[in-house]
Amino acid sequence: MHAWLCENPTGVDALTWKELPTPTPGPGEVLIEIKAASLNFPDLLIVQNKYQVKPPLPFVPGSEYAGVVAAVGEGVTHLRPGQNVACLSGTGGFGTHTLAPAALCVPLPEGFGFVDAAAFIMIYATSFHALMDRAQLKAGETVLILGAAGGVGTSAIQISKAAGAKVIAAASTDEKCELCRSIGADLTINYTKHALPNGFRDAIKAATDGKGPDVIYDPVGGEFAEPAFRSIGWRGRYLVVGFASGPIPSLPLNLMLLKGASLVGVFWGDFARREPKANAQMMAELAKWYGEGKIKPVIDRTMPMAELKAAYAHMGSRAVKGKLVLVN
Repeated sequence: MHAWLCENPTGVDALTWKELPTPTPGPGEVLIEIKAASLNFPDLLIVQNKYQVKPPLPFVPGSEYAGVVAAVGEGVTHLRPGQNVACLSGTGGFGTHTLAPAALCVPLPEGFGFVDAAAFIMIYATSFHALMDRAQLKAGETVLILGAAGGVGTSAIQISKAAGAKVIAAASTDEKCELCRSIGADLTINYTKHALPNGFRDAIKAATDGKGPDVIYDPVGGEFAEPAFRSIGWRGRYLVVGFASGPIPSLPLNLMLLKGASLVGVFWGDFARREPKANAQMMAELAKWYGEGKIKPVIDRTMPMAELKAAYAHMGSRAVKGKLVLVN
């Protein structure tokens, strides 16, 4: 097998494409022949030693992937060789093969392609958990989505619309705003045309007839957080999803008091670990929605697995719309 090996987590340039012995699955494991793997923001942080999970060295990055079960270990009864699966195991995806815990593998139904499957679990699980569980989003409410043209942003648009909400999508270019409208956003705000903080606040106010959004979905953080929170509606819920812009913002606590609003943390990974039954029910619902055509990953482009460094560079340019997927 071949894989991108991280022996020194100093950044993307330190990754090397190496031939490695093809492993044999142990108890509770499966060997997967990888067909597609998506690039997520944590995949960049983890090779820079900036992610909250720090795997022992050396490791193969690539948190999310899909492929074919090549072999199963002792005790694995729900999967079989030749079966198509998707998996989000945190590492191992950027190669031709990987060992994965069988418990984390999701069997793919007929017609669920590898590229969509590799781009599905992280973004839709995060957004569904955030919007439907943590925010308790209801039909008729208004959702403001920051970073709306990215992977989690596009999934949040689709889930919000499926739930019957009004969606305001905020993105950095007219092209990205058009993408958001094409997948269901009712209104869009181009960050670059509404200067922070007041121009951005005025745009949110205009889009909500002065009421403010009921829910704000924020995977961006940084300088957008405070003006967005200052714009939230009464009893609003502000979802802290991530910090793609880099800086982790600090918010004055009096803002929550004045708006009767909630600041809500979203950590889907720990939810899945702590509440596995609830997570399994959620994933079944998401698979059903996919089959009904309510949700479908937006794929920016596919690239050969050997071009991982170029894929990282493209993601770093902030030009990605939806998800980048690497294929073998």
